[in-house]
Amino acid sequence: MKKLFIALAAVAMSFTAISGASYAAYPDKPMKLIVPYPPGSGTDTIARYTARRLEASLGQPVVVENRTGGNAIIAAQAVINSPADGYTLLWAANGPVTTNVALYKKLPYDPLVDLVPVARAAYSPMGLFVPANSPYKTAKELLDVAKQDPEKLNYGSGSATYNIATEWLLSIAGGHAAAINYKGSAPTIADVAGGQVDFTIVELSAALPLVKAGKVKILAVTSEKRMPSLSDVPTLQELGYGNFFQVAWWGVFAPKSTPREVVGKLEKALLSIYSDAETKAYLDENNFSAFVADAEGLRRFQEAEIERETSLVKKFNIPQL
Repeated sequence: MKKLFIALAAVAMSFTAISGASYAAYPDKPMKLIVPYPPGSGTDTIARYTARRLEASLGQPVVVENRTGGNAIIAAQAVINSPADGYTLLWAANGPVTTNVALYKKLPYDPLVDLVPVARAAYSPMGLFVPANSPYKTAKELLDVAKQDPEKLNYGSGSATYNIATEWLLSIAGGHAAAINYKGSAPTIADVAGGQVDFTIVELSAALPLVKAGKVKILAVTSEKRMPSLSDVPTLQELGYGNFFQVAWWGVFAPKSTPREVVGKLEKALLSIYSDAETKAYLDENNFSAFVADAEGLRRFQEAEIERETSLVKKFNIPQL
């Protein structure tokens, strides 16, 4: 029996040594960064920057793959069903890892169980946008119509996050508008510019190029304070719409059971990237802000956001899907 124990211990030590060596070599082949929204969205734009920086840091290609649709459920499940080896990662916005939990009666996955956090990276405030030729010059004019004539307006929603944000604002204003769902913020703001949609709430990074081109107008921002680059645009809070505050944020998640050594290497790389001067310059130029947290910090934040958004859905009777 003693010889058997010795043999088993030797096998275990050998396996540990082999596993440690394999983790040390990670990554030794191309990686995929799954993005839930289409090219042109703020999520896609910052994901591609992150992929380029990860390539330089880790020494392997990082391919961005857009898996759109289903309020980011398709992308989340693609990662969840991938091998837990660190080669397929989710570039997550609020939707797939927090907002969907609040908005769906029955979600086909549990982001607190099926995904492990790696690191949080950045955020972008959102804005309230209308077509350039819209008759509404202020947020109050728009929301007053939503209250006085609940059947008149529609809004574009690029994800569950924007759906909750818009319904929350409409509830505060006592109004209503019909939701038109899109696969991301890029097609949403394009249809606002084209006049097919009355208004939308999307992240600033996706819409400001169209503001500069004179195709859409921004009526308010969703941050607590005015943005330095948009100093003449009021916040919804200062306009009297309660404590309204919502941002789009991004981080990286991996399939559950991904080895801690692999998560740790990715975490270290991401924290370094999002703390350096090159990234700060990129974020400032593109209306993003650093929002850095390690894996444990991201998990605590994720849990708090699920609780916050679930309470919003209940408090304002936001329809669940």
